[in-house]
Amino acid sequence: MAIRKIVVLGEDDVLRKHARKVDTFDKRLWTLLDDMADTMYEADGAGLAAPQVGILKRVVVVDVGEGLIELVNPEIIAAEGVQTCVEGCLSVPGKRGTVERPAKVRVHAQDRKGRHIEVEGEGFLAQAFCHELDHLDGVVYVDKMIEDVTDQYEED
Repeated sequence: MAIRKIVVLGEDDVLRKHARKVDTFDKRLWTLLDDMADTMYEADGAGLAAPQVGILKRVVVVDVGEGLIELVNPEIIAAEGVQTCVEGCLSVPGKRGTVERPAKVRVHAQDRKGRHIEVEGEGFLAQAFCHELDHLDGVVYVDKMIEDVTDQYEED
């Protein structure tokens, strides 16, 4: 496995493009998923979308402390409730802001072998799903930010 370079907002327009659907479930995809997980863990993140490593494919990995979730061609099929969250992003280092997200979501996707799956998330997991799926459509959390709270989260 390899650690990939995370694209920083403003460096490359890949973060503003729509990712393409994955049609081929092969070893190249599996390597991408493995590398994305390694990169996310190395950067101490809770999720990572393929555009964040320069790949315009509809692929995300998420781990909010409950184990790795791999989603290929994900889409939110149900959402309920509202939560206001503080978010950061590996592609927007050193910044934090509040964003409104659904409190609970259901996501339909495929796994690394192309099998259809559904996963549900509440709270932080719902937030992570929404944040990462936004990346697949060229949306970064700062586009939805209600308030910049970076100063409240600076390290001493």
